Amino acid sequence: MRVLGIDPGTRLTGYGCVEPSRGPLAARAGGKLGRSSGPAYACVEAGVFRLDIKLPVADRLVELERDLVELLERLRPEVVAVEQLYAHYKHPATAIVMGHARGVMLLAIRRAGLGLIELRASEVKKSATGFGHAPKAQMQRAMQLELGLSEVPNPPDVADALAIALTAIKRAGTPR
Repeated sequence: MRVLGIDPGTRLTGYGCVEPSRGPLAARAGGKLGRSSGPAYACVEAGVFRLDIKLPVADRLVELERDLVELLERLRPEVVAVEQLYAHYKHPATAIVMGHARGVMLLAIRRAGLGLIELRASEVKKSATGFGHAPKAQMQRAMQLELGLSEVPNPPDVADALAIALTAIKRAGTPR
């Protein structure tokens, strides 16, 4: 199953597409067929959408929608996993703008006919590191190790998006 993970943002939106590794299979040992050395999952593509913060929010949303639709058409994931909205009481306006961005994303995903999984940030961090409040650097290192990447994913939004995709695959939940 190919899963695209998205870490929403109105300045930077991270994305990461993963699928089970297609590495060589090891010989049968003890009646079980297992993979040879290497990661269980492969990174298909990862990056960020860099939205122009000088533009009004409405124009950034148009830019975000255009970039996401192009990405969905190119990568053809079966499921898209998106981080749920988190609102900090000190910054309510940020949550409102983020809600607009998530709405655009959810609409594009559904219009493409794709499965959708929404995940809490703490669930993703716990799945990736064992700690639901892991710092950015720990998430980056965890994704580097889990996916066998030569470098840590940068910026941190990329690592978060990869972790969202991996959590969705591991959860093996039914898309809503």
